[in-house]
Order: sequence, then C-alpha cells, then structure tokens
Amino acid sequence: MRRSTLAGTTPAAASVPASDASTGASEKRGDWQTIARLLPYFWTYRWRVGIALAFMIGAKLANVGVPLLLKQLVDRLDIPAGSAQALLVVPVGLLVAYGALRLCTSLFTELRELIFAKATEGASRSISLQVFRHLHDLSLRFHLERQTGGMTRDIERGTRAVQALISYSLYSIFPTLVEVVLVLSLLAVKFDALFAWITGAALVFYIGFTVMVTEWRTKFRRQLNELDSKAHSKAIDSLLNYETVKYFNNEDFEAARYDQSLEQLRRAQLKAQRTLSLLNSGQQLIIATALVAMLWRATQGVVDGRMSLGDLVMINAFMIQLYIPLNFLGVIYREIKQSLTDLDKMFGLLAREREVADTPGARPLQVAGAAVRFDDVHFAYEPQRPILKGVSLEIPAGKKVAVVGPSGSGKSTLARLLYRFYDVGSGRVEIDGQPLTAVTQHSLRRAIGIVPQDTVLFNDTIAYNIAYGRPEASTDEIEAAAKSAHIHDFILSLPQGYQTMVGERGLKLSGGEKQRVAIARTLLKDPPILIFDEATSALDSRNERAIQAELEAAARDKTVLVIAHRLSTVVDAHEILVMEQGRIIERGTHGALLARRGRYAQMWALQQDGAREADPASRSEAQELPPAGV
Repeated sequence: MRRSTLAGTTPAAASVPASDASTGASEKRGDWQTIARLLPYFWTYRWRVGIALAFMIGAKLANVGVPLLLKQLVDRLDIPAGSAQALLVVPVGLLVAYGALRLCTSLFTELRELIFAKATEGASRSISLQVFRHLHDLSLRFHLERQTGGMTRDIERGTRAVQALISYSLYSIFPTLVEVVLVLSLLAVKFDALFAWITGAALVFYIGFTVMVTEWRTKFRRQLNELDSKAHSKAIDSLLNYETVKYFNNEDFEAARYDQSLEQLRRAQLKAQRTLSLLNSGQQLIIATALVAMLWRATQGVVDGRMSLGDLVMINAFMIQLYIPLNFLGVIYREIKQSLTDLDKMFGLLAREREVADTPGARPLQVAGAAVRFDDVHFAYEPQRPILKGVSLEIPAGKKVAVVGPSGSGKSTLARLLYRFYDVGSGRVEIDGQPLTAVTQHSLRRAIGIVPQDTVLFNDTIAYNIAYGRPEASTDEIEAAAKSAHIHDFILSLPQGYQTMVGERGLKLSGGEKQRVAIARTLLKDPPILIFDEATSALDSRNERAIQAELEAAARDKTVLVIAHRLSTVVDAHEILVMEQGRIIERGTHGALLARRGRYAQMWALQQDGAREADPASRSEAQELPPAGV
C-alpha cells in the first residue's frame, strides 16, 4: 500500500523532480547574491571581524617592513673587507628589528585567526542548524523524493564552504591585495615608475588569465561534484538496503553499478587535473617573465650606480613575497568559486518553500474531547491519480473507528492527512471543530500518537527509542511503557538491557521487537488521539492478543483511528469503515457489516478460512465470534 500512496500530488503542490531534491536549488544564484546571503550570519560577530582585519593589516605592514630592513642590513654590510670599520659594522639594532618584524608577522597572523575563529565557527553552526531545522520543516513529499546520500554531501560541502570561503578571502585574497598596494606604492615612490608598471602589468595578466581559465574549469568542477554525489548516493542506497542485496544475490550487480559511477568520476577527475595543469603552467610563465623583467631592471640600476645592492635585494624580496601567495591564486580562486557553488546549493535547500506551512495567525490546538472529522475530503499525490474521493467520516471523542480495505485504497493516507503531512485538495479535516489549517502543526502533532506499520528506529539505545515519545520521561516511566508493550522482559534479557544499541534503522531487532518498541514509545507519549496503522502486524498471535489488551487499555477514553488488515483486531470498534479505490463503500459495526453480507463479510470469511488453514487451533477461537447474519 505504501508504494501506491506515494504515486501522486495535489494540484496545488506539484511534485518536485527528484534530482532537485538532493540539491534543493531550483535556480542558480549569482556569486554576489550568495555572498549577500552569507553576510548576515557574520553581522553578529562584526566587532571580531573588525579586530581580525586590523591584525591582518598589521601583519602585512610588518611583512612589507621586512624587505626594507633587509635593504638596510645589506647596505650597511657593503664595506670592503679588512677596513677599519669592519669590526663595528654589525648593526645589532637592525638585526633585532628584523627579528621583531618577522615575529610580528606571525604573531598578528595567529591573533587574526584566533579572533576570527569564533566568527567562522559560529556562522557555520548557525547555517547548519538553520538548514537542519528547515529540512525537518519541509514536506513529506520532499523527503520521499530526496536522494539522502547526495543531499547530505551537499550539506557537508556547504558547511565546509563557509570556512573555506572566509579562509581564502580574508586570509589570502584580501591580505595579498593590501600587500600589493603597499609594494606598488613603495616601488613607485622609492624608484622609477617602471618597476610599478612591470609589477602591475604582471598582476593584471596573472589575475586575468587565472580568472578566465578558472571560469572555464568551473563547469568541470561542478560536473565532478555532481558525479561524486551520484556515486555517494548509490553507495549509501545500496548499504541501507544491505539485506535486499543479499536476498537477491546482487552484490556483483551493485558493485558494477557503483563502479560505473566511479569510472565516470575518474574521467571527470582526469579532465579536471588536465585543466589544472594548464592553469598552473600559464601562471608560472607569467610570474617567471615578470621576475626576469624586474631583476633585469634592478641589475641595470645597480650597474649604473642608481641603486644599491640593498635595493636589488629588497626588490627581489618584494617579488618573492608577492608572487608566493599569487602562485596559489588559481587554487584559491577555484576554491572560492567552488565554495560559492557549494554554498549556493545549501542555500538552495533553505530556499525550498514549505509545502505545508502554518497559516498566519494559526493558534495552538485546543483539545476538548478530541473528536475527529473528515468532511468530503478529496486528495491526490499526483493530479492524474486521485487517492481519496469525497471521504467523510467522524470519530466521536473517546471512540474507536477502524478503517479496513485492500492495499492502495487510501487507508494510510487518512493518517498522513490527520498529521497534516499534506494538505487536502478539497474538503476539510477538523479536530474538535478546529480545521487543521487553522492550528499550529506543532500543537497538532503533539496531540496525536501513532504506531506505524513500518517501524524505523534511531541508531541508538532501546531506552532512547522508547523515550523518544516523551524525551523528558523518567526511567520508571520508560520501563512502565515497555512493560505495557510486553517488551520489558526481553530487554532485561539482553546483556546491556535498556542501553542496547538497536543498529541502523533498528535492524538489530526483529520486526516484532521493533513494533513493540514503537508501541511503548506511543504509550509513553500518551496523547489524546491515537492512530494504530497495522500496529500488531509484525507480532505472532499470542503476543498480538496480549498487546491488543494493553492497546485497548491505553486507548480507553481516547479517540482512536485503527487502520487494519486483520479484521479480528477491530471487531469491537465503534464503527468500521470499508474503503475501496479511495471511497468508503460500507460502514457500520462488526455485526451489522456481517449481516449485510457485503464486501466486509467477504473479507471476514476469507480471513477466517485462512486462519483455520494456517492454525487449526484458531478454529475454536473463530467459533466464539458471532456468525454472519447475527
């Protein structure tokens, strides 16, 4: 039934392509728009940003001062050997100043990183938390269509991109620009303008070439990331379905699928590497040409007597200091572009609008008796395939109503609409006369508890999974819920008891054990409205009868919707609804429906015959039930 109910969408909320679900980006934003989205997260730390920038400028001033002192040292030492001044030539003050400047460069850099670390980590935390909350706010449709591996990879890369973007821009690009301005100014003022023109021209060619080639390479990098996410998604999907792979002996098939993705990834990586080699070679050619031109000019100045050896050493030191960081400009620019792309994808997730959102002015649900009403409800997951067609039903406060019918008839969709995972196409759903669209989703879901057909547990302890129904519950309350679900003794028999880890999705437990944990979790929550969606389907007959009694006790004075396949579990319901192809075709009590000898009576007869064939001992149990027509 689950597969059939996922097949459509309401006209008001069209289905989103699965490919978009992993990235969340419906449209590509510009780099400046992405940066603008990032800046508010740093506004809280604006004073730290200012102090960090001050330390950065201080570090660059000290760094530029080093070649100036080096020039003075060389000029002071330019004395013929054996002269009378040779013993007095060691400039101790300049040596100490040189060491102090070197120390200040490193010290200011470390202080900058120390001051700014809190801003970077704080911004990363805020963005990650906002994305996490937003993903939980998105509709069930999004989570059914997403590719978990690809989406988690996008979030991981986006979080890292915040730190990378700040690191490369604040720690590399901006400091280098400050140093370039200082060096060009010194060269133009202290020497002739040609030195500044050579340096400036080299920088223009270098940056222009780097930007042009990197922009061209970006599409290869983006393709590389997409293939990486695709390969990761296939690997995660295969591992999550480990048992299914083993059931069908498809290890080689899965390995071949994964290897195909890895081969595509390998080709993309090779293409990216070739273009990177082209970029690096072109950069080195520009740098080498500029260095030769600068040193040629400086050497001529020394030969002509216009410059000292110290000037030559200073110019060479300036060039080394400038071109070492510029040598990494291609990598830095590429990483910045990639970081912006990764951030854009993560911000794309934040841009995904909530399909189901609280309406303006929504109020908390006020539960009086918890009466539930569906009024002429039409609903479709996809316009071409309607699921519910004018369903009307009422569950009086404190009563139990059961819904039965074949798979795909729309039974579980009722539970999803009651939880407001989707909004109805037309009609309305109410609790105590309050339309679900008029109340907050948080208060609505706090009032409802469910034991689902397919129980999925967190990869944590049994105690954690039971306490998930009410996280603040005490140990005694957790154990009381476990006793009511008839799983307490089983838990105590485990070596680690309630601290036993259940594994990924609860795979270390059997289906019946998982279902009893789900029952305990819902009993612990103790809400006024209960939904039992095939709550005992994974249990054997003996445990089913025992737990059924506990469920009856837990449901006393509560409003209960039972979605059932086994009709024997709903014979005491206040009303039984028979659904087929999205419509209610019969309704009434167990006895009245048997007397009608319609669809329900046929289903009852088939199940009783099946039970007698499967278990002769059930024959006597069946004889205690009222015969058809009574």
